[in-house]
Amino acid sequence: MNFGIIAAGDGSRLAGEGVEKPKPLLELCGTPMIGRLLDILDRVGAERIAVIVNERMPEVARYLEELAPRFGDRLSVTVKSTPSSMHSFHEICGSLRDCGKYVVTTVDTIFREEDFRRYIEAWENAADDVDGMMAVTTFVDDEKPLWVETGDGMDIVAFRDTPWSEARYVSGGIYGLRPEAAVVLDDCVEQGVERMRNYQRALVAAGQRLQAFDMGRVMDIDHAPDIKKAELWLESR
Repeated sequence: MNFGIIAAGDGSRLAGEGVEKPKPLLELCGTPMIGRLLDILDRVGAERIAVIVNERMPEVARYLEELAPRFGDRLSVTVKSTPSSMHSFHEICGSLRDCGKYVVTTVDTIFREEDFRRYIEAWENAADDVDGMMAVTTFVDDEKPLWVETGDGMDIVAFRDTPWSEARYVSGGIYGLRPEAAVVLDDCVEQGVERMRNYQRALVAAGQRLQAFDMGRVMDIDHAPDIKKAELWLESR
């Protein structure tokens, strides 16, 4: 499996709360978040990992340079500031569109490795007519969650900004796609679309068959207290 990591955000909310380190280098259980994520991808058999980092955070690029010999030509790093996470996603997909199936996640998406392995196995074994598999969670701890409506067989029917009476899942920030999805992404960029949720809506509108995969709890690191909450959860069993 091939993977992409979006680590190009500016971490403005954390900086405003007094956190001085760039978000990708914040430690969880003693390891920088981006290092922890790379370790997991390595253990699940990553064939290729494409990473995009913010050019205004050179210490993140230096950290990845130190890790590069361990990964060899499997790891590629793009240092670039982008106007939105969707544009960062576009850069990553440009690096992976010739690799077959791939998975892209953000650096601050926190999950347990065993849950991620279940997701990867499901995506690897998905039916040929499944164009994408999005990780979802019932754990809602986001200021503006993206609600995911599913139909039969966990096929995704819609992405919604607000919950409804039967709402259950929100996006987990992990995206499994085939190369064909990059065509829709190109169109979104050309049309000035800037939010990942609107790209996912465009995939549904284009007739792509997307499935949801319940990964159990998935957390984001958006605020300073989230770091301790994530550590306590990861260390608990």
